[in-house]
Amino acid sequence: MTVRIDHLVTSGTFALDGGEWEVDNNVWIVGDDTEAIVIDAAHDAAAIEAALGGRTLRAIVCTHAHNDHIDAAPALAEATGAPILLHPHDLPLWLQTHPERTPDGPLADGQEITVAGTTLKVLHTPGHAPGCVCLYAPELGTVFTGDTLFQGGPGATGRSFSSFPTIIDSIRDRLLTLPGDTKVRTGHGDPTTIGAEAPQLDDWIKRGH
Repeated sequence: MTVRIDHLVTSGTFALDGGEWEVDNNVWIVGDDTEAIVIDAAHDAAAIEAALGGRTLRAIVCTHAHNDHIDAAPALAEATGAPILLHPHDLPLWLQTHPERTPDGPLADGQEITVAGTTLKVLHTPGHAPGCVCLYAPELGTVFTGDTLFQGGPGATGRSFSSFPTIIDSIRDRLLTLPGDTKVRTGHGDPTTIGAEAPQLDDWIKRGH
């Protein structure tokens, strides 16, 4: 069966450093008609489970541990039996949202996750948060970037656990080296491509974006 990418938008609250913001999150489901993984279980476990349509959920992969990307992960894991995977550098952020429930397994740079015969490679891309990862699926011509890279620039770095120089290094060294036609599927907002974003790197640095 052919692997496909399903897209769901869920809405809720992002909270950090004493502030709260209403946000829309992209939830990505990669799989075929029998099995799938979820990338970022945001806000609404029931809606994500419904979008799975009875498929076996192999893993809940967290691009990072800001609450708006993980708030529905435990409920989805309980409903499906799927393990939650998170880079260990983001465990302090995770525990701010879920102090009584730790992830089930780690993510590491270079790790490969296979679903429906397709491999996604974990790229550790710190900056927006210490444990940020992107998932590169060369067979699908796409990279899932969470909040590391958006259409028009890098993710925000003005809050706790973040670093602008670090995210620039991550994007330059780990993402902009991918083929230019690679589709960038982001944690919020519209997709873009590596080729569309690469020429803007110097401008981002000058702006301290």
